Amino acid sequence: MLIQLSIRDIVLIERLDLAFEIGLSVLTGETGAGKSILLDSLSLALGGRGDGDLVRHGEDKGQVTAVFDVGMEHGARTLLRENGIDDEGDLIFRRQQSADGRTKAYVNDQPVSVQLMRQAGQLLVEIHGQHDDRALVDTNAHRTLLDAFAGLTDEVSEVARLYRLWRDSERTLKKHREKVESAAREADYLRSSVEELEKLSPQDGEEEELADNRQKMMKAERIAGDIAEASEFLNGNASPVPHIASLVRRLERKSHEAPGLLEDTVTLLDAALDQLSNAQMEVEAALRKTEYDPRELERVEERLFALRAASRKYSVPVTELPALAVRMIADLADLDAGEERLARLDAEVGLARENYDAAARSLSDKRHDAGTALAGAVMAELPALKLERARFMVEITTDAGEALAEGIDVVEFHVQTNPGTRPGSIMKVASGGELSRFLLALKVALADRGSAPTLVFDEIDTGVGGAVADAIGQRLKRLSERVQVLSVTHAPQVAARAATHLLISKGPSADGSEKIATRVATMAQKDRTEEIARMLAGASVTEEARAAAKRLLAGNG
Repeated sequence: MLIQLSIRDIVLIERLDLAFEIGLSVLTGETGAGKSILLDSLSLALGGRGDGDLVRHGEDKGQVTAVFDVGMEHGARTLLRENGIDDEGDLIFRRQQSADGRTKAYVNDQPVSVQLMRQAGQLLVEIHGQHDDRALVDTNAHRTLLDAFAGLTDEVSEVARLYRLWRDSERTLKKHREKVESAAREADYLRSSVEELEKLSPQDGEEEELADNRQKMMKAERIAGDIAEASEFLNGNASPVPHIASLVRRLERKSHEAPGLLEDTVTLLDAALDQLSNAQMEVEAALRKTEYDPRELERVEERLFALRAASRKYSVPVTELPALAVRMIADLADLDAGEERLARLDAEVGLARENYDAAARSLSDKRHDAGTALAGAVMAELPALKLERARFMVEITTDAGEALAEGIDVVEFHVQTNPGTRPGSIMKVASGGELSRFLLALKVALADRGSAPTLVFDEIDTGVGGAVADAIGQRLKRLSERVQVLSVTHAPQVAARAATHLLISKGPSADGSEKIATRVATMAQKDRTEEIARMLAGASVTEEARAAAKRLLAGNG
């Protein structure tokens, strides 16, 4: 993986642009030149803790940008895609740090949380300092490293899948049991309600139809009396029709005795008789239309009121009574068939647990075997690292009662630094320098498994020299054949093995002010000889030191 690092206005750094190539790159320089600032800047770009004190004095804010060239299937890209971040091309991590403590994080120019930046950054780069060995702090990481060493990824995924199936089946069982128990408590009510609703048999749209019919019949009842009265007046004993007809006949007889006097009157009365006859027929027709069976109205009202009473009783609209009946029948069926289904679900839970237990035990057995192998591989590296009296152990505590998606094992790396001392957790027992060397041995044993594509070691060679420093250099070189390695070092034996040698220096600021600035330059071969000679001899570089530096470089070329 190729990394480009751009730093602006961070403590002692005005402007700095770096490109780290593949293989082993070392950073050397005088104490206080700014190596720790450089690593703090890289950590900031990877989501590390921000601090206003990191901003260069006199500036409002500083910025660090890290560009990573990684494959399209890398886990960091997957994580970013899952969080809606565009991951096309290089991955560009940018962090702004304000002097007042505020901080902003961006990935591919999209704002992200510092937490997401940190999660993605940890998949790209591991920074290992003497007091911040993140890969060893969390015991969950120990288990992950052991699984990676043994190639147990598929087995771990299968155990996690079976764990989810088991827990899901337990939740289904619990939910059904609660449902059956609740139904059992209401069994009598449920059965009487089902019986009542089945007897009532509410139908979709029935209330509206009944109410409409009732309204029509009630309207007919209100006007039927008036129509009947009109019919009685026109057709009954008091009807004027016979009187008018008799009158017309008398007038017709008299009209012959007085021609031209009564003819118009007779004509008008004849017309009136015709209209009255028509009125009699229309009234009779209207009366027939208003005829209804009072018993039908009573039946409709009784049915409508029964539906509305059920609606009030069950606190649902009449329109939902059919659906309520269906639900209650289903609940009653669940109650009646509940015990049978409970037994079936219980059996499913038991089978799911058995399948998980079998897979977890198999995974545990493989972890125990792998633990022995990993401990042996790490132990083989320790003598050359001046830890020949130390022991590295992979402690695996297996408890089937503590089942998790990751299995039934708690994995923890233990060490014993000297014979006769009590072994304990690597983070508690090992000193800073020992911890770094244990970590290096572990990384060599793991090769490119369980690691980010870039490893950064901060002064892993502190407190050692000679053959031990040379052994550290050898192992860093071996690691760099599989992953990119950056190492801040004071050991010439380590620096001589680098493919790229960067010199960190400190001097006057380029703006001509009294400020001091840190610079980093890639060294040519001649300059490397002089720097390694300085690392060998100290302040006064002798010809003997230069000759020794040339031999170191030649031996590692």
